[in-house]
Amino acid sequence: MMKTTVLSTLTALALTTTAVAQSISGTYLSEGRNADGSAYTGTATITETSGQVGMQWTVGAQNYAGAGQFDGRILSVNWGAPYPVIYILMTDGTLHGTWDNGRALEKLTPR
Repeated sequence: MMKTTVLSTLTALALTTTAVAQSISGTYLSEGRNADGSAYTGTATITETSGQVGMQWTVGAQNYAGAGQFDGRILSVNWGAPYPVIYILMTDGTLHGTWDNGRALEKLTPR
């Protein structure tokens, strides 16, 4: 019984690790809510190399850029604001994030 439980746990961890190891590079639909409650949509492009990430967002006529790190399922991007954008990689490949010290939200959906 103990061997079966340990084997099941290790198998689950291996599958989780494989899913987490996926590349996040690509173009995403960006949907979010600013700290004032207003909604926005745009696009985001992520370029990842060995855990280092470059990001570019286009929202309306505005362009933003940042750089950060991807570690496990957590992506942290400094983009020139006082607080970074912090995303978590979901199992479906979307990235759910918060910015402006948790007062604003963003979801990135792969295109």
